[in-house]
Amino acid sequence: MAKVTGLGGIFYKVADPAATQKWYQETLGVGGEYGVMFPFKGDDPEGYALLSPFKAETDYFAPSDAAFMINLRVDDLDAMIADLTAKGIEILGRQDEDYGKFAWIIDPDGVKVELFQQIGGAP
Repeated sequence: MAKVTGLGGIFYKVADPAATQKWYQETLGVGGEYGVMFPFKGDDPEGYALLSPFKAETDYFAPSDAAFMINLRVDDLDAMIADLTAKGIEILGRQDEDYGKFAWIIDPDGVKVELFQQIGGAP
């Protein structure tokens, strides 16, 4: 059975993503290409969790009206999709990239959840 292995990140809407990223870098000393990156240690040195600001106008969180989206890392996206489909959960979409596989669902509160299986090293 597929399982969630950890938090991949929290994506949230802000007025100016570049200014927000700059604030985190200058104020807290953390940052990265995709937002604030928290590298994993130990068994998964290639992976990281993100705190990632998006433009307030983004439609990436649609169909959810929430101002944030949760990204969860999974060990086997294909098996996870099969498990969710068997439970009657609608898969909103799927996308495969060189560095990982993505699928999206909506939780009972209307929050979009992005499921991510990393392939190879960090993008």
